[in-house]
Amino acid sequence: MSQKEITANAVFADPPFAQSLFNSPKWAWLWLLARLYVGYTWLSSGLGKLSNPGWTQTGEALKGFWERAVAIPDAPARPMIAFDWYRAFLQLMIDAGAYTWFAKLIFVGEILIGVVLILGLFTGIAAFFGGFMNWNFMMAGTASTNPLLFTISILLILGWKTAGWWGLDRFVLPALGTPWQPGKIFGRKAA
Repeated sequence: MSQKEITANAVFADPPFAQSLFNSPKWAWLWLLARLYVGYTWLSSGLGKLSNPGWTQTGEALKGFWERAVAIPDAPARPMIAFDWYRAFLQLMIDAGAYTWFAKLIFVGEILIGVVLILGLFTGIAAFFGGFMNWNFMMAGTASTNPLLFTISILLILGWKTAGWWGLDRFVLPALGTPWQPGKIFGRKAA
């Protein structure tokens, strides 16, 4: 058997349970629970920042977080950030004064991610951006609920086809489609 034939035959199917979990609407109730939990967490976090001028006006709240994250302790304790390149990135953001606009980006992003996850609109994309924010918070040394939210976000990304079934994705995705399969409004012909 040639290498080309071996490679062509090396396609593996997902286990039946994974196929069902990530592709069948019968599991939409599970994705709804995960989506609502993550969405509510993001929404409440973003709304909590709305009344804090340190987030909405000056960015001082974010600056303080970044400064604590980049600080290297005098004691032999481990610093919050384990990767020097990420510490350098945050220090660059502090030095550039980026916290003034980035704080607004964070709380607006949290609110938007929360709303669209709760509504089940573009669930996979919203979960990606939520997971990306969780990853950045973890890189800055904050554990809290970020590892759990990151994990659930990864699962929501994997289950994107059914995670929004009980939500707006059920109607929006068939209409818009995907980049590789245009929807009804972009001329997809009925099967």
